[in-house]
Amino acid sequence: MKKGIHPNYRPVVFMDAAANFSFLSSSTAHTEQVTTWTDGKEYPLYRVEISSASHPFYTGKMKFLDTTGRVEKFQKKYAKTTYGKKLPGQDD
Repeated sequence: MKKGIHPNYRPVVFMDAAANFSFLSSSTAHTEQVTTWTDGKEYPLYRVEISSASHPFYTGKMKFLDTTGRVEKFQKKYAKTTYGKKLPGQDD
């Protein structure tokens, strides 16, 4: 491998400020901030807007959109067309 062309791969602390949650992982993410981790060492700090601690899918707090009537509206709109219907003489 050529020297000097690869990004610096190092341990980085990712912090989700919305959930007050941090985790240590390896990354090439560039950041100017540093923080002290639980082992007493300083690591670069990369702030994220959302993580598994705050994402609705992982927390179980998903909001389902009210889709009542959307399927019926679609079916009504395309009821008069032949889209998706069998034509005479067509066999499966």
